[in-house]
Amino acid sequence: MKTLRGNAALAAAVALVAGTAEAETTLSVLLDGNADTNAMMEALAAAFTARNPDITLELENRPGGSEGDNVVKTRLATGEAGDIIQYNSGSLFQALNPVSTLADLTDLPAQDNILDSFKSVVTAPDGTVRGIPFGPAMGGGVYYNIPLYEELGLSIPRTWDEFMANNAKVAEAGRVPVATTFGDTWTSQLFVLGDFYNVLAEVPTFAEDYTANRAKFATTPAALRGFEHLQEIFEAGYMNRDFGVATFEDGMRMVATGEAAHYPMLTFAMATVRQNTPEHIDDLGYFALPGPSADRNGLTVWMPAALYIPAASQNIEAARKFLDFVASPEGCRIMIEAVGATGPYLIEGCELPADVPRSVADMLPYFEQDGRTAPALEFLSPIKGPALEQITVEVGSGIRSAAEGAALYDQDVEKQARQLGLPNW
Repeated sequence: MKTLRGNAALAAAVALVAGTAEAETTLSVLLDGNADTNAMMEALAAAFTARNPDITLELENRPGGSEGDNVVKTRLATGEAGDIIQYNSGSLFQALNPVSTLADLTDLPAQDNILDSFKSVVTAPDGTVRGIPFGPAMGGGVYYNIPLYEELGLSIPRTWDEFMANNAKVAEAGRVPVATTFGDTWTSQLFVLGDFYNVLAEVPTFAEDYTANRAKFATTPAALRGFEHLQEIFEAGYMNRDFGVATFEDGMRMVATGEAAHYPMLTFAMATVRQNTPEHIDDLGYFALPGPSADRNGLTVWMPAALYIPAASQNIEAARKFLDFVASPEGCRIMIEAVGATGPYLIEGCELPADVPRSVADMLPYFEQDGRTAPALEFLSPIKGPALEQITVEVGSGIRSAAEGAALYDQDVEKQARQLGLPNW
């Protein structure tokens, strides 16, 4: 998915210096603008510099969404990306031309701590590993307000029909069924991308066929369904009136306080609740995006973002030392202490605390039961079109039909597939 952690504003660089010794090396770090991202990196930088007073880190925030993608690609292409970048793993990583633009981290000692499932999504076409995980794995599903569910006597939906029936009851009670926040366009993608577990349950070869140009969203009923869900929610009037300008933080506030019953979102969002409405953190539950079958209901999973070292960095050895620290069990614990537990980390020896929020506890059984999770499409295919978030806004706003949106997205991915040199395109 196009970065689901973005912020529209480019923040000023922040220098973090610990200890009294004068630094000999300053590592520049480019991050998205998410509060969690900054909190984790600030805590890691402070702990690392305390141990290594000759190395400090200077943090800079970039925009989110497609604008942020362009910033990263442009800086890598011009050799101005600095020493460390935080960016997506999976298909967006592949679009960075990693063999040419990113340093090889295959022999980084901390790779021994990192689960193979993550290494696979930061492995370049030449078989080398170019990144380390930063933050937890995430589920793509639906937050719901527990007190509102109890008030209306609702049960957790296992099918889309049950979900829509719950929405109808919420609307009858005068509440917003589905918080919708197209003011941050990246949030519009969840009904499409979060439905991928259900796509694979019906069409197990879709990712392979899609990559080989043998399958399309518009002509595969299971894949088209995510676009249809967007259209259904709009046509039913189940969105908040200000859906066109509401932001991600608005959506999390609405579902946390009970102003809305549901908000489709990735699980990293709990940190926003902890920061903005902590008194409601235990009022949130979580469930996988419902599909057509209750028997095959499961969670679409996003791998963490990654930290990479640009090949043009003048401080590669110092940057490797920092990444080695981040990917250690100690680094993992520092990240959890900074933002709380919002999902499983993919570093051996790093365990989540027992007192995780209810919504995180709701997600963990999906990971613990075989067959109840599936990677998002961008971790099974290198193809991810740049305009999806704009297309899903149009479908979710009634500007374009689901069928039209899916067909347009099929066209959107063609350029990237050709740039990657994929066969049959």
